[in-house]
Amino acid sequence: MTATAAPKTESSPSAALVLGLCFLAALCEGFDVQAAGVTAGGIAKEFHPSPGALGWFFSAANIGLLIGAVVGGRLSDRVGRKSVLIGSLAIFGLFSLATAFTGDMQGLTVVRLLTGLGLGGCMPNMIATAAGVRGGLPKGGDIAFTYIGMPMGGAVASLLVVVLPIEHWRQVFVIGGLTPLLTAAGMAVLLPAVLNRPPPAAPGFQVSALGELFGGGRLPRTLVLWVGFFLAVLTLHLLLNWLPLLLTAQGLSKSQAALAQVGFNAGGGAGALMIGRMLDTRLRPLGVAFSVLALPAMLLSLAVIHGPSIAALAIVLGASILALQVILFSVAGAFYPEHIRGTGLGVTVGVGRTGSITGPALAGVLLAAGGSSVQVLTGLLPMATVAGACAVILAWRAPAPELASH
Repeated sequence: MTATAAPKTESSPSAALVLGLCFLAALCEGFDVQAAGVTAGGIAKEFHPSPGALGWFFSAANIGLLIGAVVGGRLSDRVGRKSVLIGSLAIFGLFSLATAFTGDMQGLTVVRLLTGLGLGGCMPNMIATAAGVRGGLPKGGDIAFTYIGMPMGGAVASLLVVVLPIEHWRQVFVIGGLTPLLTAAGMAVLLPAVLNRPPPAAPGFQVSALGELFGGGRLPRTLVLWVGFFLAVLTLHLLLNWLPLLLTAQGLSKSQAALAQVGFNAGGGAGALMIGRMLDTRLRPLGVAFSVLALPAMLLSLAVIHGPSIAALAIVLGASILALQVILFSVAGAFYPEHIRGTGLGVTVGVGRTGSITGPALAGVLLAAGGSSVQVLTGLLPMATVAGACAVILAWRAPAPELASH
């Protein structure tokens, strides 16, 4: 069994290659996740959908992603990471490309649902592959390097719309379809064959996914992980969808709010990478403290400060919320043994997806009921605080080695 293990030395070229390919996959996923939001103006201009129809278009990918994450994570533990990761990339690439050639809102909603299935299968396998690439306990820096592809891909999608005329929205989906297909082809050739074998089952392996997730004393920490992930993703996606509107309500122009959104993604990527590296050093407690304390502080600051200075706060806000996600991903990667890591990460991503559906809807309900942007931001404070508390409980001490070894 040990002869087929993943590369174990940090200087291994194959480890760098695998991480680079995982980063490209995350970049593609982040671009496609953001594509629906940034093309909404062009879609609305061409098809004149009702608010309900547009809402279903936005939600369809999230629903598919929830299902795809659970199924794709579990499947990778049975047939191997490489096949499922490449297949997931190919699925969301093909259906993203199909979006560009769809002629009505009903068709757009269906293809976004199918796109989401591929997006869901991609995420847990990217993280599981990055977590196991060097052998031993997963490295927070490796997971962070992979994960920051997501916000960077979202930032690219946002910038692309700035230079494209609104009526050329279909080109966004052409790019969002071709890029993952090319990445999948590269992975098929370059990823090590060992990743196409299912991880060896540990003694006492249980067929039941729930039995594996909750067995071996993992029940309390699994539940804490799920709560933390749900609230962190809820906060992230509420801000991704509503931050520009909330910022314009605080006094920024539309262009300033758009730049703040780009800063939110860029700051998130930089913060996530920094915290990921800190998780592998003695600075681990400092990194956790930054993420936990900065998030509610920035939310409160955005609620009370007006003017262009808010844009700078948005950068730090992005850094703190995405760093918090990296901490939770890092904990999850180390917490679940290799033979159920895909399942554990898949279910965790699925739980987080319920937060991504709930967050934007929650902001919409609050604003429709007459709430202000300040009330939406302050309403996030207790959720951000609980998510941070979950991260402290899980990550303040190093992962228990016995959990990663059997």
